[in-house]
Formats: sequence, C-alpha cells, structure tokens
Amino acid sequence: VFDLFRYIDNSPDETEINRLLSACTLIVIPILNPDGALAYTRVNAQGIDLNRDAVDHQAPESRYLYEVLQSEQPDYCFNLHDQRTIFSVGRKNAPATLSFLAPSEDADRTLTEGRKKTMAVISAIYNTLKKVLSGQIGRFTDEFYPTATGDNFQKMGFPTILIEAGHYTGDYAREKVRFYNFLALLTGIRFITSPKRSTAFKSYFKIPKNKQLRFDIIYKNIVLDDSCEKTDAGILFKEVLTGDKISFQPYIA
Repeated sequence: VFDLFRYIDNSPDETEINRLLSACTLIVIPILNPDGALAYTRVNAQGIDLNRDAVDHQAPESRYLYEVLQSEQPDYCFNLHDQRTIFSVGRKNAPATLSFLAPSEDADRTLTEGRKKTMAVISAIYNTLKKVLSGQIGRFTDEFYPTATGDNFQKMGFPTILIEAGHYTGDYAREKVRFYNFLALLTGIRFITSPKRSTAFKSYFKIPKNKQLRFDIIYKNIVLDDSCEKTDAGILFKEVLTGDKISFQPYIA
C-alpha cells in the first residue's frame, strides 16, 4: 500500500495520476490489526481473529472497520492478506506468489452480479500480471466462510477483491512479492477507474486453483531410522518472532 502512495507522489506520469485521483477516492486502512502485527499473529490483543469476526464484531477493530464501510459505502474493496509458502499454482511446482479470490456470498457459491464485478477486476489484473509473473498466480478457494470479512463484504453488496501475497522463490523477506502486490493494486485501480471498463469476467476461471503442495526444503532418498529404507522428507519453516526479528525454524511436515 505504501508503495502505491509513493508511486502516486513520485510518478513522472502526472497525467495518469491526475486521471486516477479525479476518477476515484482511495480510502485506506493501512493495517487493521496493529497489535497482532507487532506480536506476529493473526489475532488481536484480545485473542480475536478479526477475519472471523465479521458477524459478531466483538473486537473494536472489527467495529471500526464496519463503521468505515457503512459511512463510506465504497464501490470496490481490496482485502489484503499474506499467504504461506505451502501454496502452489495448481499442481505445478511453482509457488503462488499472488493469489486472488472473488469471495462467495453463500454456501452454494452462487455466481451473483456482485461476484461477476469482482471477477472482472481480478481478470484484468491477471491478464496484465501474467505477462510479468507467468505461472505464479493462483486462485484461492471460494469456499464460503460465513464469519469471514471478505465473504460478508461481498454479501453486503461491496465487490471485494481478495489478494493473497504469497511466496517468490528465495524471497523470504517478501520484497519481490511486495512489488507484485503493488502492481496488482495499481492495475486494479486503473481498471476500476477506466472509462471503458470491461465487464468480462471469465478469465477469472482460467486462473489455476491453489493447492497446498509445496515445501521450503525437500530432502530426497534419505534414511531416517534403522530400517535403512530411503524416503523423501519435506521441511517447512515456522516463522517465529524472536525479539523484534523473525526467525525461520525448520520442521518435518
């Protein structure tokens, strides 16, 4: 998000920036869960998972979010998340560097007009980013989560583009992922503000579905015990906050 701010402030293309800012108003909550971010956990200081608090609104952060939603009545929402390294693009070995979702509004995953609007934005982003991130863009599961934020925003009539910032090989600091996330936001905003915006949404279904097939390290043909049988071992890294730094602790998955 802050890369988007810097682009708006420093882009040499003043014509484009003026067009974007005259065509839309950007309302940004840079971080909804600062306590959770500080502790490197998805729950807030009360132990509440904000992304499962969209119905009860137990957390003050959830109440604030819905106050902003109701007062501003946005035409589109971007819902930004991180995604673990285990996610692949379909059954390929490629990591899901970015994944997108047009959330379902009900358990039947009905293809509503609101979802089609969301899919049209995602289709535009996908058709642009696949040129620079070929084979590394996935589609997150559209299983309906009745207490999740994005599903409820979509259900309430606010087209919501979920972006999962995942993994790029070797990029555990997520600097490359951050760049592609910025490109996704910028491309989405360009599409939304375009006077000739397309309603085509079927490219959305061409995005390969996420699978959980990846490991951080794979050891092949190793012996783990006295049986002398060779096997493969998949290693995942657990991200652990140590002081003010993140360490990656390996474990056999």
